[in-house]
Parts: sequence; C-alpha cells; structure tokens
Amino acid sequence: NSMKALDILKQEARNGEQVIGPEDSRLQYEGRIDFGKEAGPLWTFPATSVAARFRGSRLEVLVTNYHAYWDNYLGYLLDGQEHCVKLEESGVTRICLYDGEGGAGESGSMPRGGGAGENSAKDVHEVLLFKRQDSCHMVQIHGFLGSSDLELLPCAPLPFRRIEVYGDSVSAGEVSEAVDYCGQPDPVHNGEYSNSYYSYAWLTARKLGARLHDIAQGGIALTDGIGYFMEPEQKGMESIFDKIQYQPQLLGQFPEELGRGGDLQRPLEWDFSQYRPQVVILAVGQNDAHPNDFCGEDYEGEQAAVWRERYGAMVRRLRKIHPRAHIICMTTILNHHENWDRSIEAVCAGLGDRKVHHFLFSNNGRGTQGHIRRPEAERMAEELSAYIEALGEDIWRDTERLEDVFARAEKGEALTIGFLGVPSPRAVWLPGRRTVMRFWFTGGGRSGFRRRNLPVSMRE
Repeated sequence: NSMKALDILKQEARNGEQVIGPEDSRLQYEGRIDFGKEAGPLWTFPATSVAARFRGSRLEVLVTNYHAYWDNYLGYLLDGQEHCVKLEESGVTRICLYDGEGGAGESGSMPRGGGAGENSAKDVHEVLLFKRQDSCHMVQIHGFLGSSDLELLPCAPLPFRRIEVYGDSVSAGEVSEAVDYCGQPDPVHNGEYSNSYYSYAWLTARKLGARLHDIAQGGIALTDGIGYFMEPEQKGMESIFDKIQYQPQLLGQFPEELGRGGDLQRPLEWDFSQYRPQVVILAVGQNDAHPNDFCGEDYEGEQAAVWRERYGAMVRRLRKIHPRAHIICMTTILNHHENWDRSIEAVCAGLGDRKVHHFLFSNNGRGTQGHIRRPEAERMAEELSAYIEALGEDIWRDTERLEDVFARAEKGEALTIGFLGVPSPRAVWLPGRRTVMRFWFTGGGRSGFRRRNLPVSMRE
C-alpha cells in the first residue's frame, strides 16, 4: 500500500471518530515486526501482537491483508475473552474490537467486553490483537479508530523473561483448534482451525511469564530443498530464521522497500539486537523426512550425516547471535522416526556447549498422527516449561545490553565503558581483536574522578 497510515485512517474515519496512528507510544507491540512501512507495521509471524488499554465507548482497528493461501484470520482477546475475525483477501478490513453498546462491528464479530451500561465508557478495558497463522498471509496494521470519548492508557510493562522459538506448523499452532481430532489425522480445513494462541510455544511462554517471538512456519524443514514449505522449491529454516518477511508469493507486493538491486523477491533481514532472548528453542526436524525419510531409513548414510552437520551449524549460528542464551533443541510429539531425535542428541553432545540442551517430551515422536490440538499442546507446555524452570532462575539474568556491547566490539567499534571503583583490564573480556578502550572511574585524586586510556588485549 503506497498510502501512509495516517492518510488511510483519515480516509476511513467517520464523523467524530478519533484517529490513533500505529506508532502511538501507548500501543504495545510484540513479535518480529517490520516497522519500516509507511502504511503501518507489517506482520508475518504467528503470535505477533499489539496490545492496548483504554476507556471509552468504541475501538476499531484498520488492517490490510496480503493473502497467499488458505482463509486468513486474526484473533484478539478483549478483557480475557477470545474472538476471531476472518479477513478479506485484499483491501482494508475494519475490525470492531470493542463496542460498549454490544453491537456487532463491520467485521461480523460481536465484542461486548463488560457489556453496555451507563458506566461502561468509564471502565478500563484491555485488548490484545494477534496473528493466528504463519506466512499463509501477512497483515499490515494501519492504526486504530475510536469514539470521541476514547482514552488510551499505558500498558503494563512487558516481562523481562524472553524466549524465541524456531519451528514448524506445530510451533505455529496449526490446526490446534480441531479439538475433536486429538491423536487423529487432521480434518479437512482451510485455515480456520489454526491458532497460535494455543500453540505449545505461546502456552509455554505464558506459563513461564515470558515474552515470545515465534519464528514458525508450517511445512518447513531445516534446509532448502526438503520439507513442504513452498514445494517444489522448498525454503528451509536456514533461509528464513534471520528474516523479517520471507513469503515468496507476497514479497513482490512491496517493491518500493524490497526492490534493492532490482530484486523484488529479496526478503528483509532481521536486526537481532532488537530482541535478546534468554532461551532459544530450535524445533525443526519433523518435515525433513519429506519427500524421503533419509535419517529414519539410513542413520549412517551420507544424507543423514550431512543433515547432522547442517543442524550443528545452525545451532552454532544461533549461539553466535545469542552468546549467553540457553538453546533447547527438540522435536515434538507428532509421529516421526526416533532416528531424528537420535541425530539431534548426537549433535548436541558433540557441540560440548553446556548451554545447549536436548529435550524430549514424554511421548516424543509418537503422540499423534495429526497436528497437535490444544489439549495436547497444553500438556507439552507443562513438560517444556517445567524443564526450562528446572534450569534455574539464573538463566533469566538480563544480559541484553552486555550482548550488544560484545557484538559492537566484534565489529571493531570504539567503546566507552564506565566503572564505579578502580577498574582492571581483566574486568572487560571481549573477543576477537586488540583495541584501546576509554574508562571513567571513581577513586583517587582530589576531584574524585580520573580518565584514562587503557590498552586492552582482547582474546577468545
């Protein structure tokens, strides 16, 4: 969309409606989001969300859907009650998130949130709008429209615990709402049963009281050329894990941003410094058996050996990006040959990294023929969250700023570090190169402060 968000909002606003731009500081976004679009933030990944607290009679949101396949839906929680909205395949969809009079919005949903009444406009309400599905579509948030009495309030701070999940359809919550088919193959569907809110990933995050970035895509394998995603020219997690958006069917809809070097299909890369998880979960290995179960059929074969090598390389890439995070390698309860888990165990053992763990569910690889439904995902979340909690409270120590310092030092940037007390060069342990660092510290001298340039030898 070539229009700016504010122009879209003004065009759609009715008489007396307030216009709330998508950049409003009182809105709280979560997830890996492209904030570089003039028409508003663009969502690709499941469990991406925006939260708002407000008083007033009515709140609506304007979005544009970019459709690739299946029917596409957004979910939202209003005062704890869940709702679902089907999106138009193209153009602007106007979604009524709250109506104090209890009427239906143009989206066809009927949010009542506390119901009508003379005090309803004075009550504080909370809404969480979220992406239910993976890159079967992308959604652009143009902003919000509110009644004349609408008042936005600051949201509660986000948790300090942060997890990131790299996974496939199970991590995305695909077909999770088909609860009548627990342990059975999937029913015929067109996207209506998929809901990231009931994925084991988001359930685990809520049990841990943690934020979540859910980098999950249905059908994806570890490497290009296998799996189901974009078959027959499959893209693997190796190709998308560091991207903001990657859906080949949709990238060409944003040529002004993506057309660098004349390549309209070049996806945008993610800046990992924007989100530093303390726990990273790598949950691929299920779809890698398609079209050939090379690991299950020949564990010692060349293709299986290459896969293990590439899996180890993927873990090392994640370790380099997040040097202090705990990395949990796993598959899920969806049926698969045990050799895939055997391979992951061998890779983890060979890495010799005490912060790399291999986790198995109690019924790993033999829990169901179909996708994981909500009750099954809840049991998975109980086991996984208990495992993570057992690693100890120290894993959640906030090292985000320290990691960024290390990353800048590795690039050769000049750094300024302040100390309270007399520093020693040993107090700074940065890898990769020799440089001169500037220190300010207290102690000594009549002024109480001294400034010194100290050469520090930095080594691995």
